Amino acid sequence: MANVLNTDKQIAVIAALAEGSSIRAIERMTSIHRDTIMRLGVRIGQGCTALLDSKMRDLSCNRLEIDEVWGFIGKKESRVKPGDDPSLGNVWTFCAIDAETKLVPSFAVESHRSAAVTTAFMKDVASRMRNRIQVSTDSLRAYREAVEAAWGSDVDYAQIVKVFGHEERDEHRYAPPEVIGTEKTVMQGNPDYALISTSYVERLNATTRLHMRRLTRLTLAFSKKLENFRAAVGLHFAYYNLVRRHNTLRCTPAMAAGVESTFWTVGDLVEAAS
Repeated sequence: MANVLNTDKQIAVIAALAEGSSIRAIERMTSIHRDTIMRLGVRIGQGCTALLDSKMRDLSCNRLEIDEVWGFIGKKESRVKPGDDPSLGNVWTFCAIDAETKLVPSFAVESHRSAAVTTAFMKDVASRMRNRIQVSTDSLRAYREAVEAAWGSDVDYAQIVKVFGHEERDEHRYAPPEVIGTEKTVMQGNPDYALISTSYVERLNATTRLHMRRLTRLTLAFSKKLENFRAAVGLHFAYYNLVRRHNTLRCTPAMAAGVESTFWTVGDLVEAAS
């Protein structure tokens, strides 16, 4: 790759990908072939995943919110046929966010939301924490056992249960159900009731959908391979943690959390992930 694209062009491509531009749009803007853009994005994305895995350790977070974002590979689950590649269909991106610093300490991309997958993700999150924390999630059934398996009794855990309205819906047209209320339920320990929330992680989900064309709702963009999707997620969260200035923090989440002392550039990210 280095023999094909010089460093400046690599930085331009990665910056455009991180800001949510589609591969074909980048091809039109830069005259770089889409296959070259894809190979570069996958390589840097995989490097970003490894980079974050090594940096997000021994963190002093106090309050985590955890959720998962739905997407699909190749085709939606309802279109998958017997004999299709087993990687096609639903894909779920689990992510955790520190409500105070907005840092994303851990994420995972999986094809289902089973108890085993959820538990493995929670254990990964727990392994990165230095101290006792408060955890908030939605009411996904697998979370309760996963939190207990990951932290035992050394956690303050609560769920936000959404109450949805009942209305006639067209199954062939996307429309989110109306939320008419929420309930806070303490599941374990002694969480601060006023701070039980999933608002920050849901806002993170919106940011993720905005900056990843593969996850934007009602779009033609999607990944054809799980490998490509995972690389795109790794690039997104590395850019979010290390490069992108958070307006309310006036610095990056990594700086707010003490993981880094200065802003990173896209060039720094490309160099570290190569």
